[in-house]
Amino acid sequence: MIANSHRSTCFTAIANDDAHSLILGSMPGVESLTQQRYYAHPRNAFWPIMTTILELEADLSYHQRCASLIANNIALWDVLQSCQRQGSLDSNIEPESIIVNNFTAFFQQHPALNLIAFNGAKAEQIFNKYVLPTLSEHQLTITRKRLPSTSPAHAAMSFQQKCLCWRQLLRH
Repeated sequence: MIANSHRSTCFTAIANDDAHSLILGSMPGVESLTQQRYYAHPRNAFWPIMTTILELEADLSYHQRCASLIANNIALWDVLQSCQRQGSLDSNIEPESIIVNNFTAFFQQHPALNLIAFNGAKAEQIFNKYVLPTLSEHQLTITRKRLPSTSPAHAAMSFQQKCLCWRQLLRH
């Protein structure tokens, strides 16, 4: 166990029954957990990217932004139900502490899903290792794509480059 690590628990999914796209992160960071909001870190590009792609007003409240995702049949969740980690970096997730969300039930409740978009490599890696082997044949046919992480720790791409990648996939 890493010193000063603590168990973090994810939020409930933002979704409606007609969701066709599911965006998956790994686990909310410290700032998001503190505020109890997805992607609350002020330098995380997730909400600015969604605002651009969905052509939303820039000053919408968190609840209005979530409602906009739902209105566009985009679901938002995390691969991990809980884990232990120090700080917010995915690289600090303690592998032996991983508990994944119940995707079998989620996919049954959201039969229109045809895309799983991973917000970064770690979400995809954890999903592939822990969730993929549990899925039904039909659930395995859902398209899965990794998108560049919106985290401020992923500075290899500019906002414009990230936005272009996200737009191409989510506006299919």
